[in-house]
Amino acid sequence: VQLVESGGGLVQAGESLRLSCAASESVGSVNSMGWFRQASGKGRELIASISNGGRIYYADSVKDRFTISKDDARRTMYLQMNSLKPEDTAMYYCAAQGGSGLGVVIWAEDETDYWGQGTQVTVSS
Repeated sequence: VQLVESGGGLVQAGESLRLSCAASESVGSVNSMGWFRQASGKGRELIASISNGGRIYYADSVKDRFTISKDDARRTMYLQMNSLKPEDTAMYYCAAQGGSGLGVVIWAEDETDYWGQGTQVTVSS
């Protein structure tokens, strides 16, 4: 497993969770890291990302509620999720694009080089 996620779980609406994603030593240089999520019966969507160049992207659905950050020394990325809603219920996947440049903040699912195994987030109303 190249990217290892943790931090998912079951919470009530309005509560918070923090997801973590650690890159193993088998992962080479990465340009960008981000979080995709996939709700039941829907496709996988990019909701937040951060690039080596310092740019950050948030999907409108999570803007002002979620915060992405990373610790390069630990090769770990975080997603702080506040004010969670039932519609945030999904499997959350850590993703990364390989490379040593500044990176991009928006990329498609099939442009992802590394994936985590996914962590379930369930928000009850």
